[in-house]
Amino acid sequence: MSSSEENENEQLDALPADLDVTGLVGPYIFPDNSRRRIPGYLYLLIAATLIVITGVAGDSSLVNNGLIFGSIGLALIGLFHLQAGWRLGPDEGDALVAATQAMGFPVGHASAQLAWRGLRSRPTWRILLYSNESPPERRGLVFVDGVNGEIIAKYVEENPEVWDTSS
Repeated sequence: MSSSEENENEQLDALPADLDVTGLVGPYIFPDNSRRRIPGYLYLLIAATLIVITGVAGDSSLVNNGLIFGSIGLALIGLFHLQAGWRLGPDEGDALVAATQAMGFPVGHASAQLAWRGLRSRPTWRILLYSNESPPERRGLVFVDGVNGEIIAKYVEENPEVWDTSS
């Protein structure tokens, strides 16, 4: 087999279709965090199955009490996935509107980023806003809760960036 045939047969990593933005037409929809619950239930199911197998098979060379410790760890990870599977409430458009309303100045350019905060991985929109002057005189950062749309925090400052207006 030649090297070009080997390259064609080689399996490459690929993003799931709902995360691949290269073929995007229209507005991008963020995947919902509640998808974390699916692996959480699977981990709990596997942990319960391992405990049952260990109880039925007893102590042998292939099945022993070490599986109990592994299943406890797997169950803890499954519980974490279940509690971190928040349903995403406001989309980025709703978060941008809430952040714009929270600012004390007319907003020009803005961008949104979805992040997670805290041990429970609660989704949070981080919105960076600039005032609508050219060049912008102020900028702000607003944190919007991704579950209920409430403003968590906001920071406003004079824009320290130096903008070249000569061109």
